[in-house]
Amino acid sequence: MLFHAVPGLEKIFLKDVNRPKVILIVGPPGSMKTTFAYTVMTNYLSKTGEFGLYTTLEEPVDSHLANMESLGIKLTRNMQVSDISDLREMDLLLGEQEMVDYVSLIEKMIVHFKEEMKDKFSFFTLDSLGALYSIMPNTDNLRQQMFYFMRTLRSYNLYSFIIMEEQLGGGVSYLGNEGFLVDGIIHLGVDRSRGRLVRYIQVEKMRTSEHSMEKFAFEFKNGKLNILGPIFE
Repeated sequence: MLFHAVPGLEKIFLKDVNRPKVILIVGPPGSMKTTFAYTVMTNYLSKTGEFGLYTTLEEPVDSHLANMESLGIKLTRNMQVSDISDLREMDLLLGEQEMVDYVSLIEKMIVHFKEEMKDKFSFFTLDSLGALYSIMPNTDNLRQQMFYFMRTLRSYNLYSFIIMEEQLGGGVSYLGNEGFLVDGIIHLGVDRSRGRLVRYIQVEKMRTSEHSMEKFAFEFKNGKLNILGPIFE
């Protein structure tokens, strides 16, 4: 019931998505990638009672929560939000003083919560992949690093959202061949429909799930994501 936890998404996902899945949430600035991921995650966790970890590498936890609350989305009790300072703290506790392997630290954090919460830990979000790349000490063999990272996420039977920024002017640069490695790609964007700009969602790829590939307009009001309908070009 991942996407069916949000009313209206059943118009797009004709068959729901089961764990484990690694899904890219891709789009330009202003397309509400973070809001979309956070909304789906909180709705799912609220309805199932399971546990989720949201890791933000681009802003402090307090700032992130304030932004979400300003939109009417509140943190659920069964969800932990961490930021890069938490990873740095873990780094110091582990005694790794030189080249910090942030991918490894994220994996250790996932292992920690999996050991603590067992199978109740079902949802992980990384915000964002570009921010992770910018702090990685070594981006050689990036495809291999991403292959093993995503394999690790699947091995813990998680729904994993990975937010990825679209380049200015459109188009995505899959530096680590992420588009081939992930199970799904959800593209969020802005388009013109009937003379006005609208935000849209388009599922470009989703393994083992029957879904529409049309662009669907959406809006976010009063803390709720509303799917308005397909955009006909």
